Amino acid sequence: MHPAGALLAVCGLVLGVLGKSSPDFCSQILKSDAKPGFPKTIKTNDPDVLRAARHSAESFNNCSNDAFLFRESRVSRALVQIVKGLKFMLDMDIGRTTCKKTGHANLDDCSFQTNRTLQWTLSCYSEVWVVPWLQTTEVSLLHCH
Repeated sequence: MHPAGALLAVCGLVLGVLGKSSPDFCSQILKSDAKPGFPKTIKTNDPDVLRAARHSAESFNNCSNDAFLFRESRVSRALVQIVKGLKFMLDMDIGRTTCKKTGHANLDDCSFQTNRTLQWTLSCYSEVWVVPWLQTTEVSLLHCH
């Protein structure tokens, strides 16, 4: 069976079970350029993207020997892929903050370094896998330079 035909059959079944007949529902799916399993561009200011960027910065801090914490400063590109959860692929910058690693838990309270000798920004590529129904978030890849 042709994939579009199978999708229409599923839509018909779903609509039949729900008892609703919205002609726009299936036509929107068929006209969508999104393909299951393929990465799709997402807005860089999306709350889920920002949470994934924060997890990436926290992972960097856990692996870094720097005396100061880093936090995300800018997400320049974001993709999301649906694969047993959501896989976010981010191009982002992280910057050194004024907060020392010891005794500081909340990155929201940390401002970026203003002292020129301590300022440091890194460009990073990160992949973050989020499984909402298991309430898990894992940074599976993080490269910074």
